[in-house]
Formats: sequence, C-alpha cells, structure tokens
Amino acid sequence: MRRETVYEDQRISIGSFVLESGKELDEVELAYERVGPKEAPVILVCHALTGNQYTVGRKQDGWWEGLIGHGKYVDTSEFQVITFNVLGGCNGSTGPLSRNPFTNRPYQADFPFISVRDMVHSQKRALEALGIDRLHAVIGGSLGGMQVLEWGILYPDAMEHLVPLAVTPSLSAYGIAYNAISRHAITTDPEWKGGYYDQTHPPASGLATARMIGMISYRTDEMFQKKFGRRVIAKPEDHHEKALYDVESYLHYQGKKLVGRFDANSYLYLLKAMDNHDITRGRDAPIEEVKANVLAISFKGDLIYPPKDLEALFSLKSRFTIVDTKYGHDGFLVEFDRWGQLIKEQLQEPSKIQRSG
Repeated sequence: MRRETVYEDQRISIGSFVLESGKELDEVELAYERVGPKEAPVILVCHALTGNQYTVGRKQDGWWEGLIGHGKYVDTSEFQVITFNVLGGCNGSTGPLSRNPFTNRPYQADFPFISVRDMVHSQKRALEALGIDRLHAVIGGSLGGMQVLEWGILYPDAMEHLVPLAVTPSLSAYGIAYNAISRHAITTDPEWKGGYYDQTHPPASGLATARMIGMISYRTDEMFQKKFGRRVIAKPEDHHEKALYDVESYLHYQGKKLVGRFDANSYLYLLKAMDNHDITRGRDAPIEEVKANVLAISFKGDLIYPPKDLEALFSLKSRFTIVDTKYGHDGFLVEFDRWGQLIKEQLQEPSKIQRSG
C-alpha cells in the first residue's frame, strides 16, 4: 500500500545563532520544503548558489524534479526529502533581506559574513527543531556539495550516506577568479550604493552581468558551440546594445531572469562563503572523520570543480565516478538518466556505521 505523502512549505525558527566568526544572529529562521511519507527515512538535499528549497516542483518548478519525486531516482514514496534555503539566502531564510531586529530594517550590507559550516550547523539545529536526529542521506551539488562534505565531517554519525556532486575540497583559484569578476560587476554598478540599495532599484545590471559570467563557467565550450554555434538572430546593427548572435541573447536572458528572482546582497554573501570554503581549514585530516557510505560524482569538463580533485579525495575509500557529459559543471542539473541510477543504488546500500546502544 502506498503511504500517504505529506508536503510542507514552511519556516522553522532556531532562535539566536552564533556564527563561526563569533558574531550572533537573533531570531534566525530557515525556510524549507518537505515531501514524503511521515515515517520514511529522511534525505537532506542541499542547494547550489542560486538554488532554493524547492526541489520537487510542487508550488513552483523544482530544480531537481528530474531526480526527485514519486517513482524517480530519489523516490518520495520511499523517502522523506527536506531542503532548506541556506542561511544568507533570499527565499525565506534569514539573510540580507531579513529584518534586523535591532534596527527594524533589512540587514542588507549589515548582514555578517557566513561560512558553509554556518549553513550546515544552522540546518542541524533546524532538523532538531523538526524532531529529526537521523538522516538516511545528505545530497547536493556545487555549493550544495560543499555543504555535503561539511555535513560528513561535522556530524559523521548523523547520516548513512553522503552524495557530493560537482564539488571539490576547496574552491580553486580559477573559481575564485570568476567570483571576483562577478563581485566587481555588482559592486561597481551605480545602483549598488555600498549594499544599501533601494529594493525597487537594485544593481540589476551588475547582477545580470555576474550571472552571465557564471553561465560561461558552468558550461563547456563544446556545449556552447553545439547549442548556439554562430547562429545569427538579428540583422547587423550600427550600435552595440542589441544582441546579434543567439549566444548573446541567451546570456542576456539568463542575466535578466536571475535579477527577477535573486537578491544581489545574497549573491555576494554566498559567493564569499564559497570562496572561503576549505575542508582542511583548521583540520589535520578532515576526510578521516567521515563515517558514512560515500558516492562522489564529478562531471567531465567541469571548469570550476575539476573532477581530479574530488577523485583524489574519495577514490581510495569510497565510490567515485566521472559522468561523461558536454554540460560541464551544470551536468548535476541535467541528464539524470546518466547518473541518477547511481544515487538510487547508493540509497539502497546497507549502513557501515556501527551504532551504540
């Protein structure tokens, strides 16, 4: 008999929260989506830079609905799936758009810097508030993959399986360089105003440019050539503002689309968290702390998170695979038939963690 699937789209309060930096946030909330049978094993999904808590597509398009859902690779008739909008995000969790209880105005640039470890600690607190102390698995790609790695190190007894995708132990100089250009685009926009911009007039041009930069780094040159080539969509003009080539139009569209749904301050805070992430920071042998079964997945042609770095981390003690794709880094968001079955099989593997009691 099919068990009743429940759906929640809510916020959970975790009270005051002390960050790695020692600074304290008051009245912290995390927004979350929860779907699956009430008593089913829980899978935590961690989202990427511009993702959110909506993975399965109930109230809006789910960014991983090709992977997660009833009868899919992560089957919501067998598992309960929870995704939190990260601390510092702009989809309901405490972040730059939130009200600062001391000023009664949005934090904006007064929001303190956060780390990936802060994100994970806040999610652990939120899960405890929801009455959840055991996870069947933690899954995520890119910034989500960074969270997955930290989950395995910070809370090694909390889950049976770890599935980091499209990630590396730390962000490379190449990745930081792309983020630096994106940061420059936003902070030099005339509407930036030191981060205290009018919400009705955000630094739209800078954020759109940052997104365009990101889109180039997320895909491979082969993919761009295959999808767009030199296809012309307009007659040559005597000015520079109009897109002549299809690839130009695509990038402009992606930039405009992000401006309509994402806050520039949040974008910058999350970029900084990614830049600063390094699992070896303050640790001698962090990967030795991991107890869960690990399936690590990289994607061919990933410029930002080179597969060789994740392979070096996990190939000797865990399952590691490189997915052959033309999508590069964005492979973790598409072509689920190429790698979804690996996750499905991983979730059926027996636990190797010895429990006491």
